[in-house]
Amino acid sequence: MSEVVYEETATMIAAGELQSFVPFGREHCRNHPNAFNLQLRELQPASELWSSDGAAGLVGSLQEVSLQERERECWQLRKGCKGVRQEDVEFEEELYTAGTVVVWSQGSRIQASNVYKAFTVDSPVQQALWCNFAVPQNKKDEEEVEQTVCIVQSSCVNVHSVTGKDFISPLPFQVSNVWATKFGLLLERKNTAIDAQLSTPGESLPTVFSMLHPLDEIAPVVCKPTGLFEGSRVQYASDSTMTMVFSCSQPSVVVSYDTVQGTHSVWALRKVTQEERSSVLRCSVDPVGTPLGLMASGLLTSHLRNISRLDSPGGPGASRLGTGTGTSCSVGPGSPLHYSALHSHQSRIMTSSPGLHSRVHSPSISNMAALSRAHSPGMAAPSFSGASRFNTSLHSPSPRGHHGLATSPNSTVNDTMLAPEMEPIVPDLCMEQLWSETVAAGCHREMSSQASKVFLTSDLCENRYLCFLVESHQQLRCVKFIESNNTSQLIFTSVTTISAKDAEPLQNIDAMLVLEACGSLVLYTGVTRVSKVFVPGLLSPTFSLTNHLSHLSTPAENVSTPANAGSRHLQRLDESVMPSPVMELRGLNMKHHEGSFLDDYTFQHATPYIHALRDPVCNRVTLELSSGSMLRISIPEIATSELVRKCLQAVRFILPKDAAMKVLVKWYNIYNAPGGPSAHAEWNLFVTCFMTLMGYNTERLAWTRNLHFEVPLSPVIAAKKARPSDGGSEEDLDYLLASHYHRQMNSQPVCSNNTLTTQTLDLSSVSSPSGPCLQLDSAAPLFVHIPALFYVLHLLYQELQLDELQRARASSLVCLLQQLARDLQLDEYVDLYWRDYPSLISGFTESCVIDQALIGQMQRPSFLRAEPPCVLSWLSGCLRGEESPPFPSLPGICQRTRLMVLSYALYIVGDENATSTEVSKYLSKLSAGQKNCTSEPNYRRQSSVKVNFSSESLAEQLVVWLTSEGFTLKDLESVPFGVALPIREAIYRCREQPCSDWSEEVCLLIGRQDLTKQAHKMTLAKSKASVGSGLSLEPPAATEADEEEDGMSDIIQEVTGLIWSQDLRVQEVRRLLQSSRPVRVSVVQLPEVSDHEYIEEKENKLLQLCQRTMALPVGRGLFTLFSYQPVPTEPLPVPKLNLTGRAPPRNTMVDLNSGNIDVPPNMTSWPSFHNGVAAGLKIAPASQVDSAWIAYNKPKSPELANEYAGFLMALGLNGHLTKLATLNIHDYLTKGHEMTSIGLLLGVSSAKLGTMDMSITRLLSIHIPALLPPTSTELDVPHNVQVAAVIGIGLVYQGTGHRHNAEVLLSEIGRPPGPEMEYCTDRESYSLAAGLALGMVCLGHGSNLIGMTDLNVPEQLYQYMVGGHRRAQAGANRERHKSPSYQIKEGDTINVDVTCPGATLALAMIYLKTNNRSIADWLKPPDTWFLLDFIKPEFLLLRTLARCIIMWDEILPNTEWVKSNIPQIMRGTFDPSDDINMETMAQAQDYITAGACMALGLRFAGSANSDAFDCLYEFARTFMKIMSFAGTAAVQTGYYNLQTGLSMILLAMSMVMSGTGNLKVLQLCRFFHKRTGGEMNYGFHMAHHMALGLLFLGGARYTLSTSNSAIAALLCALYPHFPAHSTDNRYHLQALRHLAVLAAEPRLLVPVDVDSLKPCYALLEVTYKETKWYNETTVELMAPTMLPELHLLKRVKVKGPRYWELSVDLSRETQHLQSILSRDGVLYVKLRAGQLPYKDDPQGWKSLLASTVNHRTSGVRAFKPEAISTFTSEPALVSFAEFFCKTSEEIPHRGDTLVLFSAMLYECVTQECPEMLPTYIAIEQAVSALRRADLLQTFPLWQMRLVVELWDSRVQRGPNNRHDALLTSEFMPVMKNMVDEELDRWLADHSSVLRSYMRGEALPKAAQSIMLASFLVYRSIPCLRNTHTQLEGCSSLGDLLWRSSRLRIPLRDLLRLVPVLLGPGSGPHDLPGLPLQAF
Repeated sequence: MSEVVYEETATMIAAGELQSFVPFGREHCRNHPNAFNLQLRELQPASELWSSDGAAGLVGSLQEVSLQERERECWQLRKGCKGVRQEDVEFEEELYTAGTVVVWSQGSRIQASNVYKAFTVDSPVQQALWCNFAVPQNKKDEEEVEQTVCIVQSSCVNVHSVTGKDFISPLPFQVSNVWATKFGLLLERKNTAIDAQLSTPGESLPTVFSMLHPLDEIAPVVCKPTGLFEGSRVQYASDSTMTMVFSCSQPSVVVSYDTVQGTHSVWALRKVTQEERSSVLRCSVDPVGTPLGLMASGLLTSHLRNISRLDSPGGPGASRLGTGTGTSCSVGPGSPLHYSALHSHQSRIMTSSPGLHSRVHSPSISNMAALSRAHSPGMAAPSFSGASRFNTSLHSPSPRGHHGLATSPNSTVNDTMLAPEMEPIVPDLCMEQLWSETVAAGCHREMSSQASKVFLTSDLCENRYLCFLVESHQQLRCVKFIESNNTSQLIFTSVTTISAKDAEPLQNIDAMLVLEACGSLVLYTGVTRVSKVFVPGLLSPTFSLTNHLSHLSTPAENVSTPANAGSRHLQRLDESVMPSPVMELRGLNMKHHEGSFLDDYTFQHATPYIHALRDPVCNRVTLELSSGSMLRISIPEIATSELVRKCLQAVRFILPKDAAMKVLVKWYNIYNAPGGPSAHAEWNLFVTCFMTLMGYNTERLAWTRNLHFEVPLSPVIAAKKARPSDGGSEEDLDYLLASHYHRQMNSQPVCSNNTLTTQTLDLSSVSSPSGPCLQLDSAAPLFVHIPALFYVLHLLYQELQLDELQRARASSLVCLLQQLARDLQLDEYVDLYWRDYPSLISGFTESCVIDQALIGQMQRPSFLRAEPPCVLSWLSGCLRGEESPPFPSLPGICQRTRLMVLSYALYIVGDENATSTEVSKYLSKLSAGQKNCTSEPNYRRQSSVKVNFSSESLAEQLVVWLTSEGFTLKDLESVPFGVALPIREAIYRCREQPCSDWSEEVCLLIGRQDLTKQAHKMTLAKSKASVGSGLSLEPPAATEADEEEDGMSDIIQEVTGLIWSQDLRVQEVRRLLQSSRPVRVSVVQLPEVSDHEYIEEKENKLLQLCQRTMALPVGRGLFTLFSYQPVPTEPLPVPKLNLTGRAPPRNTMVDLNSGNIDVPPNMTSWPSFHNGVAAGLKIAPASQVDSAWIAYNKPKSPELANEYAGFLMALGLNGHLTKLATLNIHDYLTKGHEMTSIGLLLGVSSAKLGTMDMSITRLLSIHIPALLPPTSTELDVPHNVQVAAVIGIGLVYQGTGHRHNAEVLLSEIGRPPGPEMEYCTDRESYSLAAGLALGMVCLGHGSNLIGMTDLNVPEQLYQYMVGGHRRAQAGANRERHKSPSYQIKEGDTINVDVTCPGATLALAMIYLKTNNRSIADWLKPPDTWFLLDFIKPEFLLLRTLARCIIMWDEILPNTEWVKSNIPQIMRGTFDPSDDINMETMAQAQDYITAGACMALGLRFAGSANSDAFDCLYEFARTFMKIMSFAGTAAVQTGYYNLQTGLSMILLAMSMVMSGTGNLKVLQLCRFFHKRTGGEMNYGFHMAHHMALGLLFLGGARYTLSTSNSAIAALLCALYPHFPAHSTDNRYHLQALRHLAVLAAEPRLLVPVDVDSLKPCYALLEVTYKETKWYNETTVELMAPTMLPELHLLKRVKVKGPRYWELSVDLSRETQHLQSILSRDGVLYVKLRAGQLPYKDDPQGWKSLLASTVNHRTSGVRAFKPEAISTFTSEPALVSFAEFFCKTSEEIPHRGDTLVLFSAMLYECVTQECPEMLPTYIAIEQAVSALRRADLLQTFPLWQMRLVVELWDSRVQRGPNNRHDALLTSEFMPVMKNMVDEELDRWLADHSSVLRSYMRGEALPKAAQSIMLASFLVYRSIPCLRNTHTQLEGCSSLGDLLWRSSRLRIPLRDLLRLVPVLLGPGSGPHDLPGLPLQAF
């Protein structure tokens, strides 16, 4: 057993943030109205209030409870979960339980605790815990996690989820404990006496059960113990001696304790595999063939499911059960020897655990349990594998209860128990044993006890431990474990024991706090002791206890101060205090023996001491004091500054674990010493500590000597702290600390980073002795590792260079690096540092000498190269197109380096595999000394986002890859401008033409908020209810009170206002369709009319007007379709149907109920039904409607029942009726209210359209006698309900071609009238319904009706259509139709007047769009006058319509086609001598025309086809002329027929123009609206207002589809025979008019500006696919607009130049666009900078770019920065213009700067890249700093160099590529020129300095100027010290070029060097034809 590593015995750290701790829940419960108050308030009998666990009544409730509550209170804390709150604050959550109340509260440092949720339950809470359930989603196998609180009571578990769902799961057994795991809850069954009755000892029931979701069944857990003989046998966990002590979800393990053995075991918890499941459920048969006793699982199942009788689930015969048992593992093919041999040993083996003798069934066969004890796989002690204690029977259930058990000699199975039908419960989870303690851990087994606490912790070096605290032994056992490579398996390695009284893990500082037996707090990391923890205000406990227990003698002098108690004294003290372990156990364990010991001594504790720890969250923990109070403390972190943290990470990465641990622990102690430094001195402290550990004497080095720390806060603590330890092992460190503290007293604090440069500069003048005193101490712990550490810190330095936010810290790091580089004699590194920070590095001159002998001791790692890796020059090499070696990186630490290097490799080098397969070409990973680099966190993260590279461009690949790496815009801002430029360029390219299906994160990165928003809404659609999806598309508040009541106030006016900006047509439609205000009845009283007659006249006029008012709701329902989101707490507002009038001039009331005139009875019943439908149709399909709300809307008064019936139908049409519970449906139908039944049946069927749902089929069949068996009772179903049910069958089976239903419906079309009076009234509507339903069932199947050939459907229908002899009734209904009707004499021919319409439409729907000419020819109108006379003209309309829609593809939108449907004989001129009935001819012509127009309307429904519209409009005008012209034609045709035709044409027109609000159609509708007298009946009004509704369908957001389903719905709804009066259902059921809704689909696209969130205009380009009528065409539409049907389209694109382009490709999939349309059609668009929306600037003359056209000057000069706000909404640009581009008094700017800034701004706005502004400014700043010669570091020039190189590479590719680049303007060459000029000027003056540098001579201090460094960096001249005279003495330019090619100096820069290198004689003028400026 490995020993604890003791470090730093006497060090001490201080705990911070002391607070006294009281659980918030306790405070809250004081004010909480407990269950008792509730009960007293409700005054119900007590018996009802208490749940079944038999708690007392109200009798003594109040006093008792307050006494008990304190004992029962418990709480737990955890780190706040993100899912609960939005902000990223770190907060704690507390779950507090007391009595019946559970309080869940949250609080953080900055915010006081508050209650998040509080629950009160019926019976006392046994346990409350948080648990996350995984809810499987319907698609794929992804799971959603549901966070819940589970409250365990004695009989049930209440589960409350964060989202507000509540579940109650009854418990089938008493539960002793519940554990939260990764999968759900784990329940432990209480072991009670029942077990004994139920089964023999060898036969226990399962003890551990799982519940994966509150709605799932509780299932037993399977376990897989490790055993020697058994292999890994699978069985139920049924061991009563096993108790759970811990569960954890990450990794998914549980820890259990064996009460007999006294050992702990660790099990992996996972889902059960298929084999395990089957092996547990299977009957295992002995190889010989005799089933060993097979106990059926019925026992278990009944035990679990028998919830009602909690006490004795077994029932009567339970005790005799279960003797037969078997085992699922046979040792060999039938080897009784084994068994008997084992049997003889059994008694000897089993003695250790009495009471577990397994039952022996036959002399030769013993249970396998005998094997279990002494054989455990690797250890000497048995592990958890006693099969006797796991149930061996339940793995072999016979689910149907075979009685083959009798073969086993003495098995008596009680048959009554085995319920034969019991299914076995399938297990969900499996526990697999991973590790078990050895028994040797406690030889005194009887003393071993269960762990009171188990937790996981990890140490600073990422080792992980599972620790359990055994309190009786005062031991903390830490088991180290590692995850295997594929992370599926945990491997447990070593066990370490720490003596401890209590312990808690501190998660986020990788440490644990241990309370030692003596009462002191010690911090450990893993098993390494770090230091003691000093808690201010608490004395060390040892002394307080000893002072008072006076009979225990203690050496008095030790008590004086805690400080001088050295470690030796402490140990002695422990022994004296604790004479016996028992004594201490009782005394300090107050948690368990509540005050048993300390109360005997009546003394007060003068100072309380810590006696327990609890509730660790992050780095905070609660101390329980002996006084009962609690303190919350926080343990400090290992580092606060980012730089120190990164350095520590690198150190940890590279060093071997033990060395790393030493460094980290030492640093932790120094940093966190009481009174230690504050954050900003942290770096200085780190450098000092670190260098000391490497063996430096920091006192002697001038620069480290001057590193200042702050004065400590409290000198006393510091003095105590800094005493050297007795061990004296680390004097140097202690000396160092002491001397620092000493010096701090008289040194003023200096801020470190900023002043380092100035300090070090004057250091050099104080020359320090450079003698041998500056030697390194080779004995220092890190001395050996200096080179490796230097290298990782150098890489860290390179990483900091790539982060603007961290770069300031790089200068601090560089001081340390240059010292190490000097001492390791790595000149090139020093040179590199000098180039980066010339002024800083030249100040350092000292170097320490390292003995040559000692250098050999150092481990020089292989990766340390002489040439320093520099990431900027690597990237620059990429841009120049050079091959570079892979760049070294530290996995997990240098992330930014990795991202940048791979981005350049992908985008600049153009290697598509750079980020996937060929990473190693560009990055070399350092392998640490001791680590294998398998666990690469970054690669694992990458796989979560699917990066699928198709042939996308490199830019797209780069953007997608960066996003998958978690790179965001914020990160990009911190990348230095030169490095970031290529990435910005890639982003800019992607922004122009993005894919429509990129994820939200990618869209964010490329700066397309419009796409981001769109993508975001895609995901939000589930949770967000608002249709406008976050838009301000709310309807405006109505002005007058009466406005709201018309039920049309929810139309979104912002959108309609954009579509029709010029007029008020929407208000006009509202006026025409409102039915809630009285109508104006103006009748002039003629002189001869008496008053009484006048009143009658007014009322008759009102009755006429009411015909119109009653027809309005049908149209209103279509107009307001899906426009309203109901509030779940309020009923749906239904506007009244107002049938009163007001007569001018005195506005007197006119009422129909005065009794003066006859009013038809039930006149308003159908209109109010329609009114209800109209109100219900307003509800949008996306809204949240549930069963309760539907029932809640039920009106109280019976007269509103019709309205409610309509409301139910509407809910079905918009799909919400599926949520209505079956029970409620049954309720409504049993009322027997005719309207409710109609509405409900139609509604439910519509909601289940085409699903063949069985439950609905049953519901409908009850109402259709033909679908009931012939012998069934005759039900009296009202006729209209039968009609509705028949249509319902059609809807539910739509398009399925269901044979039985088709057969029944076919015969129902011609159902003969029965004897009595049944089926005699309104037969037409029933026959029509059967025809429509038949058509729907076989919709569009044509001749492919599978399996129906014997029915001869078309022939039968043809017969119904033209008449003939009736066929004998076949099938089930023969009996019913035996006797003919007594009243209707039809004989045995078919009554065509009844059957024709249904049969015609059925044929039309079956052959819809099939272009079947033979069927179409049947439907041709007859071509002889004789035959024409036999056909009702109305039927001609139907036949024409049917024929045209069968020949779908031949419909053409012109008048010739319409006229071609009229038979030839009617078209010619007529000879008057012919005996022609003119009336017949006129009527036939008009009806045929109307039918053809109707077909035209269906064919072009929703297409707004202008040809079709013009054609129909012409026919409408013709008909109106005929009507107004009271000549012969009108008389011949008859007003009614003309009006019918006209109505049909009007409907056809509004179908074509559906949703467009066409003005001409609106005018026609308004014209008919005004005509109320004469023959204008209710039906015509209904038709006209339906047309109006269709025209503005859904507030112009919807239009009609032409899918088969939609055509069927429209045929039902627009059946050309309209009711004559409001109660007329003879030919067609009025309710079917609303089915038109099923044809509606949202196709309005509304562009919404993503910045203002307001709808706006945008130009769309819509491309149609090619069809046989037209080629691929592209049209431009101004959105908001209706899109054509999506299947006709190829592409929809938002066109520039106003808005960013966005293309949706429909050739691949339409899903994306469909989801946009269904959510209000909101398409987010983003205005391009410099552009104005169309509303403000219709012609585009005001845009920024347009101004350049008007003024001849260039755009920049004409640009006025003041005007910027009109062109861009970017706040940054507007502010920039405000502050930097105007002259102001305070800041006198130079004029040229202002011009420059304005030019930059103009460039950014016109180029559409506002994010480039900082880059422009940075370039300008860098150049001007160079010109002013006040650069402090060369970093800006590095960036300039990268920018120039990128620009060059782009320009060299040729001018055609220029538009891609970001820096296109003249700006770049100007800036480049300035830099060149400046450096050339310097070179001319200082060429000698450069020459001597390139020779490698040491330069004088004065010559090491910044300019030299700048020149070297910008001209990319390598460090030439080791290359010697490579470039010197070249004879010619060619020679120079050849030599320099190896040094990789770019040609451009080399030419600058020519004068220096080739001597002054040969300047550039010697190179003919190569002018310098060319480079």
